[in-house]
Amino acid sequence: MAQQHGIIVLFDVENALRTRSLDGNTYWFDNMKLFGSAGVGTEQLVTIVPGTHFLDGSQATEQVLNWLPAALGSIPPTVPRNYLAEQERADDRRTLNELASLNAEDGVSDTDLKRLQRRVGKRPATSSGGRGLTAAKLLDVTGKTTSSPGAYNYPAPVITDITGEAVTEKIMYPAQYGSPDMIYDGWYWAATVDTSRPGVYPYTVHVQLHELVEQNDEMVWQSVDLTCTSSLKIINDPKRNGFTGAGVGVLPLPAVPAVR
Repeated sequence: MAQQHGIIVLFDVENALRTRSLDGNTYWFDNMKLFGSAGVGTEQLVTIVPGTHFLDGSQATEQVLNWLPAALGSIPPTVPRNYLAEQERADDRRTLNELASLNAEDGVSDTDLKRLQRRVGKRPATSSGGRGLTAAKLLDVTGKTTSSPGAYNYPAPVITDITGEAVTEKIMYPAQYGSPDMIYDGWYWAATVDTSRPGVYPYTVHVQLHELVEQNDEMVWQSVDLTCTSSLKIINDPKRNGFTGAGVGVLPLPAVPAVR
């Protein structure tokens, strides 16, 4: 069975949108630090991919990479999928209750009335002519609905492609896959790696972020496409047990004393 490598890319979305660059705005992590991955937690991650052969010299299976993008400071992707819809409905109920409590006999302030009317059903639209997100209300960084575009919760970054030397040299074969895991909307990027050619191979991840802009008196999610890079380091070490450091096989068991 192929070994699974998890690679998490954490994006500083706000700063990346301001500078229009992912340089200095990404933090890479993987689960291979024990085997020698370098630059974990920085943007210079070099992921170790071991296992070209077993201890007996036979060819090992290919390795599998899985990329998981996330936005720095955003609501964790593990919250229930209906969280946003529930917050929207709760906010609309609060607004309608405030609207109903206005005292018409003493006069209703036009300012208050218009403010409440704008809140009911107010949603940022998707950008026309491009790939947009499902229309929804804004959430702030605490997970509450907000009408202010100052500090809001950014949508999760979306990986759109993986290219570079590691792909053109046919070291890895990336593709987007469907999954029943709905944390990432049922889609994720993975790749199989040819471990028979040791060396360092860079690759480029194409990422789509989303920026909230005002168009025609509406708040619109507009896509911004950026790229960032990382590397694979394929080493010539044999596959080994992560607990014992020995070859792949049965775990060593302590001697059992004779039963008297």
